Amino acid sequence: MAVKILSVDDEMDLELLLTQYFRRKIRKGEYEFKFAHNGLEALTMLLKEKDFDIILSDINMPEMDGLTLLTKINEMQNPALKCIMVSAYGDMGNIRQAMNRGAFDFATKPIDLDDLSNTIEKAVEQIKYIKAMQQEHNQLESIKGDLAVAQEIQQAILPRIFPPFPEDADQMDIAASMNAAKDVAGDFYDFFRIDDDHIGFVIADVSGKGIPAAIFMAVSRTLIRATGIRGVKPSECITYINSLLAEESASNMFVTVFYGIYNIKTGDVTYTNAGHNPPYVAKADGSIVKLPLSKNIIAGFLKDYQFTEEALQLQHGDTLLLYTDGVTEAVDPDYNEYGEERLEALLKNTSQVDCQQLIDAVKADVKVFANGAEQSDDITLLAIKRH
Repeated sequence: MAVKILSVDDEMDLELLLTQYFRRKIRKGEYEFKFAHNGLEALTMLLKEKDFDIILSDINMPEMDGLTLLTKINEMQNPALKCIMVSAYGDMGNIRQAMNRGAFDFATKPIDLDDLSNTIEKAVEQIKYIKAMQQEHNQLESIKGDLAVAQEIQQAILPRIFPPFPEDADQMDIAASMNAAKDVAGDFYDFFRIDDDHIGFVIADVSGKGIPAAIFMAVSRTLIRATGIRGVKPSECITYINSLLAEESASNMFVTVFYGIYNIKTGDVTYTNAGHNPPYVAKADGSIVKLPLSKNIIAGFLKDYQFTEEALQLQHGDTLLLYTDGVTEAVDPDYNEYGEERLEALLKNTSQVDCQQLIDAVKADVKVFANGAEQSDDITLLAIKRH
């Protein structure tokens, strides 16, 4: 597009001089000149046409002088609009005042058109740079807005009403929390009723960060819920969703998953751990049991892998705590990790609290340990307690 230049001068011969000198650039469509004869006329044109790039303005004019026009242009707050001021050679006081008010450059009369051409070219380069920066800023603002919407959607798909199964509140307690390190998370948790006696629950951590991880998270969560809600065994559920994820996964993404089915009446839990952190059982007597390390691989990595499952039983007063590595790998300002030992020590003192209190205690302890260090990974927790 042509660089649009508004020349403001009460000397009529300047119009002919400029159009003659820059005729080649005008013919090529590189420059487009418009003319005004005082500041008031120029201001009227600027308000009607918002796409001027350069103002070439005389300082001494009737009705509205160049300095007043410059002040009005500054009020428009358009950094891509550059003003080149023109005045008599000896009028250095006004020229200096114009520069102090934000003029891009100046030229003196009689105008050296070769020098003016160089000044215009210099202004054009700055205008191009500023417009490019403005475009990048607008793109970043658009992405920021999209991320905010994505964050809202992501939070909305996670269960947030506790207790989630009030009809069973006398037999069990359940709570969960996900705190994203960035705008959107790769962690997720979920739980859902399978039948009157069984609840499906899951916690997972997707590889990577940002939008790709968030999309993979949403797909993984949907597949697990849609498969698990049919009541299939945990090993069958994860084997099935693994085959789908491995076949369709882009950029070699994967997810660590702990999926279990809890029997509300008996406290029995059957589960499949696909490469996830081993959960803890906080016993009613204050002791801590760490579940065995996963014997399975991560989900989404090897299509034909057959996942296995294991079982445990929660006794009355026992709490099963699941977490992602954002908890144990949280660091302090010296890059020391929170670690499993601190988590275990905390769990030994929480046998009498409910699930929400336990989750709040873990998050608070991690925050105190981090001591202001930036959260580098999502922190997700899920707890189930048998009353």
